[in-house]
Amino acid sequence: MEEREGEVRWDGLCSRDAASRAAALDNIGQAVLRRSETIAPVAAVPLSRAADGPLVPAARDGLSEVLARLLMLSKRCPFPDVREKSEAILSRVQELICRDLQKPKMLQLECICSPDLAVAKSHELWFRELGIRIPRPLGHGPSRFIPEKETIQVGNEDAMMHALFAESFATLGRLDNVTLVMVFHPQYLESFLKTQHYLLQMDGPLPLHYRHYIGIMAAARHQCSYLVNLHVNDFLHVGGDPKWLNGLENAPQKLQNLGELNKMLAHRPWLITKEHIEQLLKTEENSWSLAELIHAVVLLTHYHSLASFTFGCGISPEIDCEGGHTFRPPSVSNYCICDITNGYHGVDEIHASPTGSIPSTESVCEVEALMEKMKQLQECRDEEEASQEEMATRFEREKRESMFVCSSEDEESAPTRDVSRHFEDTSYGYKDFSRHGMHVPTFRVQDYSWEDHGYSLVNRLYPDVGQLLDEKFHIAYNLTYNTMAMHKDVDTSMLRRAIWNYIHCMFGIRYDDYDYGEINQLLDRSFKVYIKTVVCTPEKTTKRMYDSFWRQFEHSEKVHVNLLLVEARMQAELLYALRAITRYMT
Repeated sequence: MEEREGEVRWDGLCSRDAASRAAALDNIGQAVLRRSETIAPVAAVPLSRAADGPLVPAARDGLSEVLARLLMLSKRCPFPDVREKSEAILSRVQELICRDLQKPKMLQLECICSPDLAVAKSHELWFRELGIRIPRPLGHGPSRFIPEKETIQVGNEDAMMHALFAESFATLGRLDNVTLVMVFHPQYLESFLKTQHYLLQMDGPLPLHYRHYIGIMAAARHQCSYLVNLHVNDFLHVGGDPKWLNGLENAPQKLQNLGELNKMLAHRPWLITKEHIEQLLKTEENSWSLAELIHAVVLLTHYHSLASFTFGCGISPEIDCEGGHTFRPPSVSNYCICDITNGYHGVDEIHASPTGSIPSTESVCEVEALMEKMKQLQECRDEEEASQEEMATRFEREKRESMFVCSSEDEESAPTRDVSRHFEDTSYGYKDFSRHGMHVPTFRVQDYSWEDHGYSLVNRLYPDVGQLLDEKFHIAYNLTYNTMAMHKDVDTSMLRRAIWNYIHCMFGIRYDDYDYGEINQLLDRSFKVYIKTVVCTPEKTTKRMYDSFWRQFEHSEKVHVNLLLVEARMQAELLYALRAITRYMT
């Protein structure tokens, strides 16, 4: 593609070579400053309406996007040279604005932060009249649920984390908020990034733009605008047709045909049959090959489960994406326009959360009681073992009871923009698999399992992916630091298995060798509400739900829970889809 004069190119910033990054930064700085120096009077430039603000000069809107990208890089790049130079470019833009408009030097200090409302208002109107749109970050850190001071700060990470950050940035061109939360568990993050990179960028049956579009379709089923926004950008970056983004009906018929499987996998995977698979594989010129379908299924399940993580951990919008920054008049929040690079967000950081606070007697007792139950259950295991009939009865009871675990419909969910155009049948959502006398047979893992069946099928049709997924499943399931809140040297295997098996139980999946009576002993109602919401209807997850379970546990432990939810959900969806494909093949 021919490079236009003055176009800002970001590719060089992903290089691991400092000299290449320096050259790219110089080019970016020159392009940005050239644009800034050509600021014209507002009357001389056509106006356009910004998404979140008043009419602004159209020519400057492109500059606003560039400044938002620089703001993100100054906060979220793992390479110190990029952070520092991005901040310096932003500061230089501010100086040019004040210089060229011949405002008093004092303005750079006072700006619109004057305690005199009339003075502040006049300065605000002055900036608006000139059409200057300088972004400022919204929110506090990568998660709405976790205080920023308790997350890993970019620039303060250890060597292992820095290597992961650098790999993520070099691969994706960004260090996203999902990564900044997942890094609580570096071993898992490494496996996650490796798998996601393979699915999106390495050799495979599907073209690159199809992969990102399928990611958009999957994330949209759960109204996950965070993931939709990221993959809209990626889709366009790899040459995707912008018309497809106007709605699924504008995409090729082959992708439209995937909509039915997408909605069932996301909301009711137990309904998938070999007939659904046959319809996709035998649709004449719009048919899918088996290899393509496996790739698509893995992508769909990956992004359904990643939407669960996004909502379950309260992931904030990226700084340079919609909802991550604002161009509204700074005086709305008493924000100083000259503080663009100093990290001030314009509001006091209030992040009330019981997690990590001074232990209360009640919450300490909660931890002690859970540990005591684990001890008692282990003793009962050693003394006697329930019969197969009793274990089957306990599974059916737990499966039935899981239907009545639900959150209040009045809970306020995270705000999302309308993403329904990326999928069909907007009324289709999660339904419990056994209501009003309807019964779906239990899925017995002994009859079809990931280890014995799914793994080999995926690896045969999409080489190496089965191995990558298997590694990721095992890391999430076995990950432990032998701690529970303030207690150390604790065997948490019983608790981790209860969480994993409860999720599979909600999907009708049964392990013959597991006593489902343990679930009610180990998972209280508030925890079950959180698990079911995050797994089945993640868009309804609230901070109140996050705060209400395991109140004395560390945020890293709650993120650990979400890793279990992500992988257990993904495996459950895969089991239903792969079983249907296996039945079609036989």
